[in-house]
Amino acid sequence: MSQTVDLKPEAPLPSRRMFLSGARKATLSSAAVVLLAGCGTMATAAMKDGAAAQDAGILNVALGLEHEAIGAYQLGAESGLLQPAVLQTAVLFQSQHKEHRDALTGAIRSLGGAPVETKSLADYAADLQADTLRNQTDVLTLAARLERGATNAYLSVIPAFESRDLAVIAGRLAADETMHWTVLTQALGQPLPTSALSFGA
Repeated sequence: MSQTVDLKPEAPLPSRRMFLSGARKATLSSAAVVLLAGCGTMATAAMKDGAAAQDAGILNVALGLEHEAIGAYQLGAESGLLQPAVLQTAVLFQSQHKEHRDALTGAIRSLGGAPVETKSLADYAADLQADTLRNQTDVLTLAARLERGATNAYLSVIPAFESRDLAVIAGRLAADETMHWTVLTQALGQPLPTSALSFGA
């Protein structure tokens, strides 16, 4: 896993539960949609609607989830418990979470907000009980649990979005998390869900 992860101490990040409850009470403006899509110049007019601060707050909670995922994969890589091929996949997944992080960070800054900082790796180790990881299966089980949680978090807020474009973006993020979960589940030798509509419930 990349050794360039810059982890800084910071106040506790919002939880997935806060993400879900908060997003049900608020919607993101068209400014956030175009910023996440990488079209910052298109956001100027949309940002005048006064929803920028609210949007930045919601995006910051999502950013906190991405920080957690990056930290978890870093802990897995540094554990020495992963076989080379598995480590390579973990590096890929962490890099995708970094892309999510960077997109969210850029959107928050463009909205005039301050992106929430990542916590220290030691804090993530404590939060995720990294001291209980004894083998590769333990690491993959932890990663799969976090990926499924992230999938459900993103899917659960889609109905709260007034913008169809933003719902598409949230769906794309959820798709990445679902792909990660699926690969991890197969690596663990666990069966895939037998019923349809098994995510986001």
